[in-house]
Amino acid sequence: MNIVVIGAGGVGGYFGGKLTQTNHSVTFLVRGETLKIIKERGLQVNSFSGNFHVRPRVTDDYKVIENADLVILAVKSWQIEGIAEKIKHHLKETTTVLPLQNGADNADRLSVILNPSTVIAGLCKIVSKIESPGIIEHFGYEPEIIFGEITNVRSERMLEIKNAFDMAGIKNRISENIQRDVWLKFLFIASISALGALTRSVLGVMREDDYLRAIMVRTAEEIVSIGQAMGIELGSSDIAACFEVIDKLAAETTMSLQRDMMESRPSELENFNGYIVHQGDRLDIDTPVNDFIYYSLRPMEEEVRREKGEGRREKGEGRREK
Repeated sequence: MNIVVIGAGGVGGYFGGKLTQTNHSVTFLVRGETLKIIKERGLQVNSFSGNFHVRPRVTDDYKVIENADLVILAVKSWQIEGIAEKIKHHLKETTTVLPLQNGADNADRLSVILNPSTVIAGLCKIVSKIESPGIIEHFGYEPEIIFGEITNVRSERMLEIKNAFDMAGIKNRISENIQRDVWLKFLFIASISALGALTRSVLGVMREDDYLRAIMVRTAEEIVSIGQAMGIELGSSDIAACFEVIDKLAAETTMSLQRDMMESRPSELENFNGYIVHQGDRLDIDTPVNDFIYYSLRPMEEEVRREKGEGRREKGEGRREK
């Protein structure tokens, strides 16, 4: 299989690095300092389960997509539309595009720009970050990829992708209900990430503080309400399961959105709590806790985007009174 991994951060660097150790053809599509470093020194993954170093093919030329059987999107959720516009003219009809970023609607957004038949849905579970360009730090949780056809059909291409992940030693699963699985990950990540940015606290502090824990629970309850209104199979038992995971994570854990905001980088705020707020507006469902978190952080997000030249938010120009 000819695989192109777009992005070499905590997600793309780890999973792409593992795939590079197989006999599949793997190319990283990256730019800037990351391109330079990986060309010169290769890709280093420092993991609590075992370090490894690989020397993958690497390029910044989008024409590499033309020969791809599988394209793994490992960029931030807010970058999806821009990347989709760049790759759409290079995709074969038989190419499969697998998004692994956080968020509830990534496959839907890709399908608006790309041929929907090329897009499948997916998510990953990993705690990792960029230590520096070309060096990935994996410091918690056994990584896993969950993926599936948007129609939830167990197709031949799902089996081929699973075989590639199996060969790389990546824990993976073909989902029987990928929409639910995506929302379960979204429920977890959106319940804690932005609150971490707002409080500037690690997960251990937030979950042990009675008030902040209650805020996380109320955030999760609003997310479930929106998901249910959109036809997603979610319930109170999923919130309980989500917090079982939260309580098992290392106390010093922080999420990527939180780290991005604290380090003055554009974040996925719009795609997390912002998404819930805007869906609440559309569906006429109150989301007061997500409203507060989102609108408290939005000025900081917009200031960073102005400074970085990343433009305005993707959705929602103002707040509808509820």
